[in-house]
Amino acid sequence: MSAVSPKREASEPADNQRPTKVAKPLDGAQSAGAPAAAYIRTKLPGFAPRLAIILGSGMGGVADAIEDKTEFPYSELPGFPVSTVQGHAGTFVCGTLEGVQVACLKGRVHLYEGTDPQLIRAPIYTFKELGCEIMFSTSAVGSLREDVGPGELFLLKDHINLQARNPLIGPNDPIGPRFPSLLNAYDPALRALIQAKAAENEINITEGVYLACLGPSFETPAEIKAFKILGADCVGMSVVPEVIVARHCDLRVATVSIVVNLAAGLTNEHITHDETLHFSGLAAGKVTQLVKSFIAANGEW
Repeated sequence: MSAVSPKREASEPADNQRPTKVAKPLDGAQSAGAPAAAYIRTKLPGFAPRLAIILGSGMGGVADAIEDKTEFPYSELPGFPVSTVQGHAGTFVCGTLEGVQVACLKGRVHLYEGTDPQLIRAPIYTFKELGCEIMFSTSAVGSLREDVGPGELFLLKDHINLQARNPLIGPNDPIGPRFPSLLNAYDPALRALIQAKAAENEINITEGVYLACLGPSFETPAEIKAFKILGADCVGMSVVPEVIVARHCDLRVATVSIVVNLAAGLTNEHITHDETLHFSGLAAGKVTQLVKSFIAANGEW
């Protein structure tokens, strides 16, 4: 497939861009992901991905491995918010990986950018509207465990949401229930498969609990001490809103996070975003291999 349209800077609107505003669905209305899914289908008739992928800071290598791909800038897709963070390209990639059709968010939008939490819905619901069954997300995290340092991987088994935000606040989208359960939000069967594929590829991976902060400032040493008491193993500024929305629309979820630093107080070094990009880049090859091995085992999903 060839690209649908030339690459645009994030600040340059597409000719056909619709205003990005929060959908207010009523009973019987279409979901917030329906317009973007319909637009993609007009460009790619017959595209029916099974797997959705979200790539975090510096992890574009997975998208680079996608074959026969078409890329849509977020600014071209109805209802999509646009990322402003370095290392987040802001494109929706459609194609094939390991013989399986996939849809991929190359870069994500964070709440600390000032994004209305409800706008997180559209990209995830678009996955569901296109036919995806599973969402495999990646992220960068700070580790609260000295035995899991920079360049290592966490496989998330649960989360603690301290962002004081929930993307489902407001009128309920008809794609899912008003009060979704988050029991086993990170699918146990998918986690077991990822553990098995990591072992096959001699990749160390540790299960852990993710704690979500709003950001953009990094955490204080006192906060990190408190987070450890709460049961967190790693900390970040993303993931949770997407997982909440994914479970709302019944996507099964798996999340792998790259450790890019030890959290404040475990080291005397100041944490920077450049450090995030550096260590995520070093570990990106492991994540790419793990994602490809997971997809190749699609008969076990």
